[in-house]
Amino acid sequence: MKILLLGEYSNVHNALAQGMRQLGHQVTVASNGDFWKDYPRDIDLKRTAGLWGKISFSLRLLWALPKLRGYDVVQLINPIFVEMKAERLFSLYRYLRKHNKRVFLCAFGMDYYWVNECRTRKSLRYSDFNLGNELRQNEDALKETADWIGTSKERLNKYIAHDCDGIITGLYEYWVCYQPLFPHKTVFIPYPIKMPCPPATIAPIGQKVKIFIGINKSRHAYKGTDIMLAAALRLVEKHTNEVELVKVESVPFAEYQRLMENSDLILDQLYSYTPSMNPLLAMSKGIVCVGGGEPEGYELLGETHLRPIINVLPNEEDVYIKLEQAIADKEKLMRHKRQSVEYVAKHHDYVKVAQQYVQLYTAELADNVPSEE
Repeated sequence: MKILLLGEYSNVHNALAQGMRQLGHQVTVASNGDFWKDYPRDIDLKRTAGLWGKISFSLRLLWALPKLRGYDVVQLINPIFVEMKAERLFSLYRYLRKHNKRVFLCAFGMDYYWVNECRTRKSLRYSDFNLGNELRQNEDALKETADWIGTSKERLNKYIAHDCDGIITGLYEYWVCYQPLFPHKTVFIPYPIKMPCPPATIAPIGQKVKIFIGINKSRHAYKGTDIMLAAALRLVEKHTNEVELVKVESVPFAEYQRLMENSDLILDQLYSYTPSMNPLLAMSKGIVCVGGGEPEGYELLGETHLRPIINVLPNEEDVYIKLEQAIADKEKLMRHKRQSVEYVAKHHDYVKVAQQYVQLYTAELADNVPSEE
């Protein structure tokens, strides 16, 4: 198949493309590299600030348009799949729809349905937008609400969701927002992770347990890393000789991976039910995720045995207690490390995940074949 993956989120499309190429498919990734993370892509759609940035981006997009047609499948990372205003993306979406066979929408992150469902139906006990029945009032939550509710972004998201051939969710959180509204076109496929080659060697834990936390400075409070960092700093202060903390702020992907190496624990996304791309990558290396590991995520995967994630509630005290328990029992922590590698290899290996996508595409394309008279 000839496949276009349009847009990027935390290396999902780059990893997926590699898996699909292993299966013999012709895949093109067109994206901005997910801003400063700078993930690899075949067609660069990065936009820089200022008038010249706007002009050069427009020229680059015009040059790219002929390369965005003639595919069996086009997959959009998000309703805002290119750095353009939502009003202008309607026409680009229609262009893609007209000149390609099938179009799929991914639900991998911020969009109207995620914001609205978390704020209204509140299907999750906690999320980026709610804690129980209480709506979060931090700056990022309010900004995203204003950005997606009652705006052109909302209209675009609704238009694409109703018009596209299928909606692919990558986490339980997004599945539970889309599936009740689009039960016949919503599917769940886990995120793809390229396992280390050779496979990760689980080295014994040293005298100090090494804890890693990556911070996106622009979304510190929104993702809960402010609370997790506070808990980790308390732990370091109390257990100076037992814990080492590595803090990384807004670095490109390659540098992020290098700095994460040889860690024992990674702190990530306090308000999540399930691990996203960065903690999954860490888990593939035998680094234990302290974050979202709720039962619903395991159930959706059909996982009844492995429990590698140290699940924490969205408050500083619970994070601190779980961290203190983790460093106190290194034998149990080693079991978590081994299970982390096994879990990612079982559910998230990039070729296995790519095969699930290909099966979905093939079924949809087969439905499009005219029946013989």
